[in-house]
This record gives sequence, structure tokens and C-alpha cells, in this order.
Amino acid sequence: MPTPEKGLSPLRRLWRHAGPHRRRVLVAALYSVFNKLFDLAPPLLIGAAVDVVVQRQDSFLARLGFGDVNQQLVALAILTAIIWGFESLFQYAYAVTWRNLAQTIQHELRSDTYCHVQNLELAYFEDHSTGGLMAVLNNDINQLERFLDVGANQILQLLTTVLVVGGMFVVLVPEVSWMAIIPIPLIVWGSIRFQKMLAPRYAAVREQVGRLNAMLSNSLSGIATIKSFTAEDREAERVAAESARYRDRNREAIALSSAFVPLIRMVIMIGFIAILVFGGKMAWRGELNIGAYSVLVFMTQRLLWPMTRLGGVLDLYQRAMASTQRVLDLLDTQPQIKDGERALSVADVRGDIRFDHVHFRYDVQTATEPGRQPVVLQDLSFHVPAGTTAALVGATGAGKSTVVKLLLRFYDVQEGRVLLDDVDIRSLRRRDLRQAIGFVSQDVFLFYGTVKENIAYGRPGASDDEIIAAARIAEAHDFIMALPQGYDTIVGERGQKLSGGQRQRISIVRAVLKDPPILILDEATSSVDNETEAAIQRSLERIAVGRTTIVIAHRLSTVRNADVIFVLDQGRLVEQGTHEALLARGGIYAALWRVQTGETPLKPSPLTGSINVPNDA
Repeated sequence: MPTPEKGLSPLRRLWRHAGPHRRRVLVAALYSVFNKLFDLAPPLLIGAAVDVVVQRQDSFLARLGFGDVNQQLVALAILTAIIWGFESLFQYAYAVTWRNLAQTIQHELRSDTYCHVQNLELAYFEDHSTGGLMAVLNNDINQLERFLDVGANQILQLLTTVLVVGGMFVVLVPEVSWMAIIPIPLIVWGSIRFQKMLAPRYAAVREQVGRLNAMLSNSLSGIATIKSFTAEDREAERVAAESARYRDRNREAIALSSAFVPLIRMVIMIGFIAILVFGGKMAWRGELNIGAYSVLVFMTQRLLWPMTRLGGVLDLYQRAMASTQRVLDLLDTQPQIKDGERALSVADVRGDIRFDHVHFRYDVQTATEPGRQPVVLQDLSFHVPAGTTAALVGATGAGKSTVVKLLLRFYDVQEGRVLLDDVDIRSLRRRDLRQAIGFVSQDVFLFYGTVKENIAYGRPGASDDEIIAAARIAEAHDFIMALPQGYDTIVGERGQKLSGGQRQRISIVRAVLKDPPILILDEATSSVDNETEAAIQRSLERIAVGRTTIVIAHRLSTVRNADVIFVLDQGRLVEQGTHEALLARGGIYAALWRVQTGETPLKPSPLTGSINVPNDA
């Protein structure tokens, strides 16, 4: 896992992260340099051609042994073909190498970042928007890919041009070379100044992209709610406002980056005019060879004119580095829940569960008391023997769902222990722990794909016969076969083509197919009709045989046959026993039962005065 390197520049952090590809980076860089070297040769050939025409038998080529003018021109033609051939070869080589390298690094960085994000605790996702994470995983990594694809090569070729042509000037015409070279420090200084000024502006652009993506993702996910409240215009205005802020952030960056090229062009003009005039006077006085003068003029343009692209390169660089910073910062985010080292075989799990004096509070602050963190579970202790069915009941906010999150290690307790088969679950590998648990939530999530693919999500290698057998156990086979394409029916995004009851029953089939030793049912019948509830209840009774089952329910009729019922209130265990024993006791459970059966109004809690408590986080 990467270690935090917040003090390093984004480029150095990226270089460290791309360690396995450094050799390919160096090879691609060499291809770029060689391509530019051959690209700079044609002006020399032009100068040689002028020298042949003007000097003839006294030309530079004649002194190399090509006495006849025809021989000199043939030699120039052959040399031109060789140079252009190598230039084309290295252009192909650097293009292929850089582009493939960009795709590889983009792929690996996205995969590594996504895998890292998956290992972060649930609290991270509750504190960060999906749209913001999507902006990092998609837009930011794409910005880096564009820089590697184009910008890296441009920077290398620009540096090669400055070094080679500048050195050539010093060798050929040391008297006037300073005229062409002197603008370069000014351009570089200006470029660095622009880079420092652009950096915060592009960082603001990337941050605004994340906020805009978060709003779009949130709005599209809640499109049904938006339509039901006829809030389309209001949402359109909110998105337009965020998009306008994104446009304004870009305008601030564009206003600065667009000024770069015109300013640099004026500096280049001064150097070009100086070489043109003073070099021409030297040639006229015979102090400079005509061919050398023509090379000098051409090379001045080749030296200085590419500097105008420096603004575009820096623009691309700053966008890429702002994105790289966000990607690597996400990679450097350390999980707060550390994985255990002890392996756990599902076949060896008995399913004995014990909460031992557990205290837990979410890391949030209330609006009225910013320094206070609300306590959710207080000194909670209970025991679920292996192979039994236990129910957790209580008013909203009693802590029922939090118990499940702690058992799945979505969070860790602050005090006390959660034990599985007398082993603290914090010492177990999270993957092994969760493979031993089947979880059916009231908020069913189905992935875009077929019914069969969603059922087999927990066991991708399951056969069709195993999938159908699990569906029959969960009494879902008949309604699945009634769908347009049966098990091959596309469920739509989040399963929106199916009813709530159908989605719930498919999630139960998914748990049945997984065949875990521990089954958790969180309000599995809360949003279904009576007929579907009865079918689900029958299937759950069959599924629960031989495994530890924890049922969370508001409908007490669904848990009356549980071996033990735990009643929670304000994060405390206030009652426990069988359905009949709790009714006889006449406490909170009995009050809830009478309300649900229509016998009496709800009685207040003996602990709080009211069982209407804040929503469970």
C-alpha cells in the first residue's frame, strides 16, 4: 500500500508510483529525443544545398570528397531520404510507446485506486459523495492519460530543441548566438511564473468537477423522487448553478493560460529579428557563409517558435498534475479499520455470536452540539448460540442496524468485543469473516444485468441447476419464470425493472445460493405486500434451519417464532426472551405488539419516556 508522500510534488509522486514502468518511460523518452534530432536535420540539408549552389566546387560537401555538383546533390538526396526515414521511424516508435504507456498507467492507476477505495471503511463512503469519487476515478485519471499521451513527448522535444540548436548556434556563430539564446531564459522564467499561478486555478477546477459530478450522480439516482415532487426545474437550476461555477473556474484558468502565447511570441520576435538583421550583415560582409546564414535563420525559428507551444504544454501539465494530486491523495488515504491476520475457513464456522460490553458511537457531530458525538450502543451484551434464530427489535434509532454493521466489520467497536466462535472478529481477515455471513438488506441493490447474474453474484461459478434450486427454496422460481426472458431477463439499473418484492426475493435467493453459516436479515419484509411477506417468511424458515440467523424487523409478526428476541432501546438491551415470555412481561415489546395488532396506543419507554428516538445512523 502506498505510504503518504504529501510533501513531494505530484510529478515525483507519480514517478515513484510508476516504478515498474520506468524503463519503458526512458525508452519512450529516447524515441522522442531521437525523433527531434532527425527532425532538426532538414534545415542543415537546406543550408548544405544552398552552399552547393553558391560555392559549387568550394562547398562543404566538396571538401568531403564529392567534387562534382551532381555528386553533391545525389549525396544530399540520399542523406535526406535516410534522415526522413529515421525521423518517421522514431516518430512511429515514440507515438506507439507513449500511447501504450499512457493506456497502461491509466489502467493500472484506475484499477489500483478502485481496489484501494474498496478497502476503505464504510464511514469513508458515508462522508464522501459517489460523484466526487467518480470524478477522481474517471476524469482525473483521464487527464493524466492525456498528458502522458501528448504532453510528455512535447516537453522532451522542446528541451532537445533548445539544447541542440542552442549548442549549434554557439559553434557556428558565437558572435550572434546570444541574440537567439537570450530570449530563452525570459521564456523559461515566464513559464515558471505562469505555472505557479496556474496551479491553484486548475486545482480549483478539479475540485469543482468533483462537486458537479456529485450533484449529477445524486440527481440521477433520485430521478423518481424529483419527478414525484415536480422538482425538475429546481434541480435543473441547481445543476446549472454548479455547472456555472465550473465554467467560472475554467474561465479564471483560461484567462491566464491564454495570455501566455501572445506574450511569448513578442519575445521570440525580438530574437528572430536580431538574428535576421545582424546575421544578414555578417553574410553581406563575407564574415558568414551564405549556407550557414540560411541555416541560422531556419534554426532560429526552429529554436524559438516551439516556445509558443510551451503555454499549451504547461496548461496540459498543470491539469494533469492537479488531477494526479487528487488521485494519489486518494491512494494515500489509509483505512481506519485494519484487517486481521487470522484466517477463517467458512466450513469451520459454527456461528456462535457474542456481543461483550460493546460501546459504539459514530464519528459525527450534532448540529446543536458540535463537539458531541451521539452514542448509539451503550454497554451492549448478548449471546446468539450457534444454529439458533435471534431477532433484534426496537424503535427506529435503537441501534439494530448498527449491530449488523459491527458484526460485518463495516465499523469497529470503541469498547468491548464482538466474538464469533469465541474469537474477536478484529483478529480475523475481513474477507473470510464476510464470506461466512449472508446479508439481506431492506435496501436491496441489484446490479445491471440478468436475474441469473444477480443471483450468482456471491457464487459466480454456480451452475444453472444450483441457481434454480436456490430460487425454488426461496419460492422465487415461479415469478422469475414469468418474467419476459426468465432468468435471462435484464433487471435494469439497481433492479428498477422489478418490483420491490421481486428485488427482495432475488436478494434472498442470492443469500441462499451463497449458503453461509450465518444469515442476517435486515427488514427483509419491510416493503412487500402480505402475500409476498408470507412467501418470504416460509422461505426464511426453511433457510434458517441449521444456521445462525439474526433477524431485524419492525413487523413483530415476522419474528414471533425466533428462539430469542432482543429488545433494544437507545442503544441498550432492555429485554430479551421468547415472544410469549416478552408478552407476559408487559414491557416495551408487549407495547409494540399491542400497537401493531391494534389493541392499544404505543406506551412510552421506561428508560427514555418515549421510544421515538433519532434515526439510526
